[in-house]
Amino acid sequence: MTLWSGGRFDDGPAAALWQFTVDTADRRMLVDDINGSIAHATMLGQVHLLTEDETAAILDGLATIMDEAESGKFVYVDTDEDVHSAVERRLGDIVGDLAGKLHTGRSRNDQVALDLLLYLKRSADDRVTQLRAFISVLVDLAEAVGDTIVPSYTHLQQAQAVPLAHHLLAYAWMLKRDAERFSDAVMRIDVSPLGAGASGGSSLPLDPAISAELLGMGAVFANSMDAVGSRDAAAEYVWCATQSMLHLSRLSEDLLLWSTSEFGWVTFSDAYTTGSSAMPQKKNADIAELVRGKAASTVGDLAAIAALQKGLPMTYNRDLQEDKRIVFHADDTLAGALEALGGMVATATFHTPEPSDWVTALDLAEALVQRGVPFRQAHHVVGGLVSALVARGESFGDLTEDQLIEFDERFEADDLSAVDVSRSTDARITHGGGSMASVETQLDALRSYLTN
Repeated sequence: MTLWSGGRFDDGPAAALWQFTVDTADRRMLVDDINGSIAHATMLGQVHLLTEDETAAILDGLATIMDEAESGKFVYVDTDEDVHSAVERRLGDIVGDLAGKLHTGRSRNDQVALDLLLYLKRSADDRVTQLRAFISVLVDLAEAVGDTIVPSYTHLQQAQAVPLAHHLLAYAWMLKRDAERFSDAVMRIDVSPLGAGASGGSSLPLDPAISAELLGMGAVFANSMDAVGSRDAAAEYVWCATQSMLHLSRLSEDLLLWSTSEFGWVTFSDAYTTGSSAMPQKKNADIAELVRGKAASTVGDLAAIAALQKGLPMTYNRDLQEDKRIVFHADDTLAGALEALGGMVATATFHTPEPSDWVTALDLAEALVQRGVPFRQAHHVVGGLVSALVARGESFGDLTEDQLIEFDERFEADDLSAVDVSRSTDARITHGGGSMASVETQLDALRSYLTN
């Protein structure tokens, strides 16, 4: 059935029109549509647009439909144009012509906007739960690797020595911000458009505050045209999902590098890896590769939801039907990535090699700085020392105290201890830096966040 056919149309929709315009993607919003209808019917009863008996009958019918939806027994038919028409058709099966009164003071325009917002609100809560679970995996892993030291990288070149835990927790902080973005977005999602009607409201004595309160939504629309014609809340949700995927993609790239023979830092569980159809020795971290690839598709979703809104006249236009496919794809992609990659990370085994002592070069320069040498001079001196050692096929570990002082008299014997990688990390005193003391502070903060 359609919600628009009737007196204005003599002929039914052509097959081509039906095939092109009907989209079954919105069926996942069935529970949201029923909840919205329950709130709307209750409000109609409270403002006396429905009698007590009519309200009770409609609510009983909707309760039956909710039971069918939650048990997976709700049946769609080929003539259901969308989830809204399916619910009204089924209500008609139960209560007869009285079902036609449910649409009093409501348009499919404010109805579809409401359903999407209700979906986004509950999905945002689910993604926050998943993100927090992934953060917990990273925190547990950071504790498990203890005081293991690895090189950090800039430009994919070894930079400074850091605890492996510090590297892992960098991603925990990224995902914490992602979770906070979803929570922040809910403040703008949580605005009920019900009562806005087709575009300009209604002459009926509707009370949007009643339905908003019944739905547990925090606010009511201020402008009816904005309420039915805007999709920035959907775009913001897709942005949150996309940024989360980009962070997971960066983590995946690190994990893939670390799992190569050249790095040899990590081994993944057989349960979370695949093999090669041709090469028996291969063990592939396909989950991480797919996260990278799927992150690209969510970037496409973000571009699509932005382009969808461009140039639309007020208020509702059928173009906006496409928003759900975009939102659902981005949401499903993130949900799947968090589950699969989270499992792979949780079961990973780290066995990192000792980093090269070249990663302590800055520490050696800072030893001179603390003695009053301008940093640019100290940088030049240590760079020259590195060049001389490389030319001899040696490293910092081959230096003696005498050789160090002979190279530049501003060095002192004790400066040689600065090239020890463990001492390098222990010496860090800057807030949030790569020291074990900083790691402990971060772990405490993240544990506190996870328990609140």
